Amino acid sequence: MSRPTVALALFALTAFAPACGRKTDGGTLVLAAYTTPREVFARSLLPAFAAARAQSGAQPVAFEESYQGSGAQSRAVADGLEADVVALSLAPDVDRLVTAGLVDATWDDDAHGGMITRSIVVIAVRAGNPKGIHDWTDLARDGVEVLTPNVRTSGGAMWNIAAIHGAASRGKAGSDDAETLLAGILGNVVVMDKGARDSLVNFENGVGDAAITYENEVLLSKKEGKPIDYVVPSSTILIENPAAVVHTYAKKRGTVELAQAFVDFLREPASQKAFVEYGFRPVVDGVPTEGFPVVQDLFTVRDLGGWEQLDTDLFAKGALYDRALERKGP
Repeated sequence: MSRPTVALALFALTAFAPACGRKTDGGTLVLAAYTTPREVFARSLLPAFAAARAQSGAQPVAFEESYQGSGAQSRAVADGLEADVVALSLAPDVDRLVTAGLVDATWDDDAHGGMITRSIVVIAVRAGNPKGIHDWTDLARDGVEVLTPNVRTSGGAMWNIAAIHGAASRGKAGSDDAETLLAGILGNVVVMDKGARDSLVNFENGVGDAAITYENEVLLSKKEGKPIDYVVPSSTILIENPAAVVHTYAKKRGTVELAQAFVDFLREPASQKAFVEYGFRPVVDGVPTEGFPVVQDLFTVRDLGGWEQLDTDLFAKGALYDRALERKGP
């Protein structure tokens, strides 16, 4: 099978000596990630990784980066994109690689459950919130144009739909009928992009009245001076984003130790602080998080029965999401 095309950005990095004192060989570390953390990786974490290891005396290492929707990225790696490390939107996209025999089944057997960042699902609105959008039910009103990506390609889209479903099923969305609420919101969706970043870029470019998205995406846009804001629904889901070493490819390429060290580096306090500066919520205790709003009812995937249950109830063929799509009309 031919290797999928990769969008590359190269950084001259320095590998480092692991704890046992043996130096890691120089080489190329391939990072396959979902679209959302592109800026924090490129602008902060990769240069910081290089700087932190510059005194080790090891050979330089280049990073190759590929970014696309989480589901599409996971499938690309499963189909032959030889990444050493994946950073994806949600755990099932890593589990797909476990099933494919590429990632060790113990990938999430650590203090953080394999996660490197957190966020919440929010509603991006125009500056001043001219449509008066305050909660999920407002997205189903007549005349409100909504953006959310496609659940078949985007992990962000799956988080969005899980947030609405969970809020309704918990009786916290202003409606306890998740299918009807979803049908109303999906009926107002004007663009369904492949990934969360594409969706927010469309919103920044003037499409739609509201975008269902990650909190960190809106905070990054605001950091860059874009005239948008966001509303935190009264009930929403805690997003948890994983990273893992793709052991099969890393062993083939001789980069296992370097890849694992990079994943560990992403959970160091300084790295977590960098994630916070780009709008993510940390997974490590003690990292300052001033300025993040408190959610009235914040729930997790586990509160909804886990991803396997959500797949059965919500995302499987003919399940609640498909039924809502059919009800939304032409």
